[in-house]
Amino acid sequence: MLILTSIVCFICSILMTPLVKKFAFKIGATDKPNHRKVHQRIMPRLGGLAIFISFLVGTMIIRPDEPYTWAVVAGSFVIILTGMFDDMMELSPKLKLLGQIVAALIVIIVGDVQIEFINLPFGGTIEFGYLSIPLTLLWIVGITNAINLIDGLDGLAAGVSSIALLTMAGMALMMGNGFVVVMASILLFSTLGFLVYNFHPAKIFMGDTGALFLGFMISVFSLLGFKNITVISLIIPIIILGVPIADTFFAIIRRKVNKQPLSAPDKSHLHHCLLRMGFSHKQTVLIIYAIASLFGLAALIFSQAKVWGAILVIGVIILAIEIFVESIGLVNKNYQPLLKLITKGAKNR
Repeated sequence: MLILTSIVCFICSILMTPLVKKFAFKIGATDKPNHRKVHQRIMPRLGGLAIFISFLVGTMIIRPDEPYTWAVVAGSFVIILTGMFDDMMELSPKLKLLGQIVAALIVIIVGDVQIEFINLPFGGTIEFGYLSIPLTLLWIVGITNAINLIDGLDGLAAGVSSIALLTMAGMALMMGNGFVVVMASILLFSTLGFLVYNFHPAKIFMGDTGALFLGFMISVFSLLGFKNITVISLIIPIIILGVPIADTFFAIIRRKVNKQPLSAPDKSHLHHCLLRMGFSHKQTVLIIYAIASLFGLAALIFSQAKVWGAILVIGVIILAIEIFVESIGLVNKNYQPLLKLITKGAKNR
């Protein structure tokens, strides 16, 4: 049933995307070129609407029997409306944030999806109590915006999200979490159908409608798949979402180092750095796909490791990220503390 429904979602997305493209032009949901944009012509956005409709079709076919199913769907409606209004008229950051918070609260309060406690690796438990709701809210809003921030090249956000969804579905299958397997799978195939039109050279962008929706759903699925277990399990979704989380984290560091407001836009995200290094548009996207896949593989290895093995994996990941960030100048050209230390050590030998 799941395989058939996934195929239906894929076909539905392929059929819906051209219709959404026409609708985007009709209502003025277009993206005009400017000094920060990579594209050179007016492009329709709103492509996320095709993903959403296909996902809804899959949900209606399978009808997952879980108490939070319709809370998740209701929250996704709010996030889709927020994205659509932003694609049409560019909402203020405060209004966009408000829409995300409302969507998250529907899932948290109505669906009762919360990070309530974690078991520590060497014994003991941390109960979050009243902090449960704000921590869950912070996670959902944070991941939602992280996916939105990497939506800068044709097929980038859709591809990275697809890799994350595939990893989540696979790990949920290993853990026996049927709900996440089903929901992540139908969203995966809905996204892949859209990617047919969105991969370089793109015929349509997903816009904030798609980026916010995918980020929102991925954040919720990660909570449903890995909540209330251990510190180790809580780290798994962070590793799976390594690309958007790392890009967002270093964007914050970059703006602090360069003394810029956190909301200030720039052209120094991961994909911008790779483009400046001479990689083509398509090569840059494929490189980031490969990095996202490595994070997915690392999450799989991490999930099977014992405590000390898991700690070692985390150490290797952090070291590799730092060296990569310094090598491509993700913070700025002068930020190379680790590389300078390595170079200095080599000279002293």
